[in-house]
Amino acid sequence: MTTQTVELWGTFELTCRAAPTEHPFDVRFGAIIRHGHREVPVAGFCDGDGIYRVRFMPDTLGSWHYCTYGDLPGLDGVTGEFRCTPPGPGNHGPVRVADHFHFRYADGTPFYQLGTTCYAWAHQGDALEQQTLRTLADSPFNKLRMCIFPKHYTYNSNEPDHLPFEGDAAGGLVWTRPNPSFWQHFEGRVRDLQALGIEADLILFHPYDRWGLSAMGPEADDRYLRYAVARLSAFRNVWWSFANEYDLMPTKSMADWDRFFKLVQAEDPYQHLRSIHNCHAFYDHAKPWVTHQSIQHRVPENTAQWREQYGKPVVVDETQYEGNIPQGWGNLTPERMVNRFWEGTVRGGYVGHGETYLDPKDELWWSKGGVLRGQSPARLAFLAQALADGPRHGFDPVPNGLRTGFAAATKGPGYYLVYCSDQQPGLLHGELPDDGRYQVQLLDTWNMTIEALADAVQGRFAVPMPSRPYMAVRLTRQEAP
Repeated sequence: MTTQTVELWGTFELTCRAAPTEHPFDVRFGAIIRHGHREVPVAGFCDGDGIYRVRFMPDTLGSWHYCTYGDLPGLDGVTGEFRCTPPGPGNHGPVRVADHFHFRYADGTPFYQLGTTCYAWAHQGDALEQQTLRTLADSPFNKLRMCIFPKHYTYNSNEPDHLPFEGDAAGGLVWTRPNPSFWQHFEGRVRDLQALGIEADLILFHPYDRWGLSAMGPEADDRYLRYAVARLSAFRNVWWSFANEYDLMPTKSMADWDRFFKLVQAEDPYQHLRSIHNCHAFYDHAKPWVTHQSIQHRVPENTAQWREQYGKPVVVDETQYEGNIPQGWGNLTPERMVNRFWEGTVRGGYVGHGETYLDPKDELWWSKGGVLRGQSPARLAFLAQALADGPRHGFDPVPNGLRTGFAAATKGPGYYLVYCSDQQPGLLHGELPDDGRYQVQLLDTWNMTIEALADAVQGRFAVPMPSRPYMAVRLTRQEAP
């Protein structure tokens, strides 16, 4: 018999069958998966029609053995093994927090977050969803914020093909019976993002609802979370976002949000990243179950302050959107969108993109996906390259900005970036922290050009600047001859 193989951080799946029962989603089922003396308990789930599955993401090479447990014949005591092989191309493993304020894949590769938002893209039908995937494949984005539940809001009132529970909007949904067709479709989209190298930042709750999903009640909420974790946690590109605008959900108390975090933390064998997104009031990101800050705020210049306050990575996932809709949160110029990315970056954080251009079919990227119409994504690709250049470390703020009067960041000694935002100084004055000689490059963040100055600088410096805004200066220490 051939032993099944699964690549490192891939998804092993075991399928078992049992006779029909009245309450299949209440059946206890799972497996203990062993590697040497290590044992990992993994919850399984019902996938309808007497089919039960266990999924597991191995994190160590070699042979793994499993033994199932379950309440029904056919589910209990199933044993076997699989072999974990080296990861394939593009598989760097799940993303983790690194160096207090940054991110890194499990294999040590830096992850420089450059995210975008498509809240309801996975509920739009195959044609539009495939178009979204094609757009993402040609974009600079490596993380996508997306809702598990469908959304009802301005520019987004169509009925989805699938609902997460059995029933319908007219007669009500049955919270005890997840709809396998919905979940099969949704997890397929998570896999599609994984194939593109894009992290799926999965929003577990949100207030924009006409199906009762935002007010299911504590028992149904907890049941849903356990089911979602059992189905989705074995995909390496999953992040858990507990809410979009948690503070707009009056049926959920702060104790509920704390309980949700702790439940998922306990149920998730892989400890995927966990955050929660606000509208007005911040959740207390210092709580131990929060891995990083997910912030909605129009002033990413506060990023350094938030880093210091909570001691965790900052992702300004929503800082308004590039677009032209009447709502004030959705009509940023592309220049302002790009500027906010750079402002957050040089203060040691990461920023998220969104786009809300009017469309006759109401196919706005921020909600439904489709195509990107704005001018910021190409400029954000330029920023992504600036993030990746130089030492393999994220940017940390330089408290005094190298005495330039502007925000400055470093990737470690000998590598600095100063951003002049919407100002255009004729000369950029500053002071370097050591006696080394530094090569100077001018980065035009809008026109996406890099110009090297012929003369190196040392100590106190003055760099001639073009008479246009959105310029950055990169200073890298030269090696001694």
